[in-house]
Amino acid sequence: MKYDEQAESGKLSSHLQTLGGYLDEYLEFTHPDAIEAAGTWRPALDCEMPTEGVGIDQVLSELGQYVIPNGSQFPRPGCTSFITSGAASAGVLATLAGSVSAPQRVGLHAFNLLEEVSLGWLADLFSLSPEMKGVYSSGGSVANLLALGAARQWAFEKTGIDPAEEGITQACHIYGTDVSHRTVHRSAAVLGLGRQAVVSIATDSQGRMLPEALEKQLKADNEKNVLPVAIVATAGITSTGAIDFLSELAEIAKKYQTWFHVDGAYGLPGILDPEVEELYHGLEFADSVIVDPHKWLGAPVGIGATFVRDRNLLNRAFSQGESDYLEGSFSEENIQSSMDSMGIPYHDFGVELSSPSRGAVVWALIREIGKEGMRERICRHNAMARQVARRAEEHPQLEVVQSPTLSICCFRFVSEQWQDQNELNRRIHRRLVHNGHNIPSTALVNGKLCIRPCFIGARTNWELADSLVDEVIQVGQELEQLSN
Repeated sequence: MKYDEQAESGKLSSHLQTLGGYLDEYLEFTHPDAIEAAGTWRPALDCEMPTEGVGIDQVLSELGQYVIPNGSQFPRPGCTSFITSGAASAGVLATLAGSVSAPQRVGLHAFNLLEEVSLGWLADLFSLSPEMKGVYSSGGSVANLLALGAARQWAFEKTGIDPAEEGITQACHIYGTDVSHRTVHRSAAVLGLGRQAVVSIATDSQGRMLPEALEKQLKADNEKNVLPVAIVATAGITSTGAIDFLSELAEIAKKYQTWFHVDGAYGLPGILDPEVEELYHGLEFADSVIVDPHKWLGAPVGIGATFVRDRNLLNRAFSQGESDYLEGSFSEENIQSSMDSMGIPYHDFGVELSSPSRGAVVWALIREIGKEGMRERICRHNAMARQVARRAEEHPQLEVVQSPTLSICCFRFVSEQWQDQNELNRRIHRRLVHNGHNIPSTALVNGKLCIRPCFIGARTNWELADSLVDEVIQVGQELEQLSN
């Protein structure tokens, strides 16, 4: 019996025109929150699997009617809750291009080349050491895992052990803080070091690692024969945007011959702002650095980058070994086809064998607006955070809890009529979320619950800084009146 394929595999131009219309309408942000329309889209989507397909035209229609208008709030210009936002158009289009014409990064084709080209551009954009070579992964979680995997490999190889082959043979520590991203702890668990191997070093009032406390811990561990694996500094703490003392931590790492890792998933692009550039001094001494292009650079979610001085360490830490069906299908001799070679073996520098072509996305984003366009975005967002701080300092019922370093400002509404200021700001925050225009998150800073906007999206413009402050004041005063 002969079977014919029923799935459409072409005619993209007409289908994309239809889909583009739905997406453009979504980006006007005139639709209600998804929960308000749940009575319509939930029953339409949560139904029995069809026996017979409905065809691509009907699928597109249902996407436009039920799915797209009821998507996430994240792409809204005023959604400053998390350090991801809606992607810029160039990133969306490059992602689509890759999914059609290069669904794998493997091979000697343009998309494979752009992996390395764009990684080089990122290294140059952020003034990384020329030695730094990178690899893309799905985001900061995996990017930190790869960096710390390289650190583990390096630290144990110095003792004569190959941890990727032989496992862990000695007590060891990673040095972070209470505000280090929890992906560091997860990485320690996955790498076989254990979450308890992550030692929390004391911090100052802004959450920055205290160099003297780090050195004290390293001295104590040295006496106990505990192997130091890595010092993890943060360039842009998730809750506040503060930056660790990179230069001083780098000196300590050098003194104790310890791997120096900088988690810049969010904050690394801040180096482009002349007002804070000096805070990144010491970055040039890092052994590994990560950044997420799907944060400040405007890429679709799912792109992180890990840079290390010696990419061979990544190979030794994560290589899966050759297989006849894969490596055996290629030949490096007499190259005449893009299928004669796998190209740079990114699959052996991380944990992903199958991987989309992420480099073309980063290339497109930088190609579109250039270094200066990126700089202008970073400077605008940092200035917006400082504008919020200025407004808060000037208003008698607002308090700046932590002055901004990057594009995050932690502030709160204060009222003599409320005994529990944290509860008051928690209620203000929920009102903001439900109003749906300005949607920040909250942060607990030195025991104080704050309103925490993080200005990061390409659509996030100047007006939103004042709009947020005005709405916080309005909602806070309304809650005061209700409490009377």
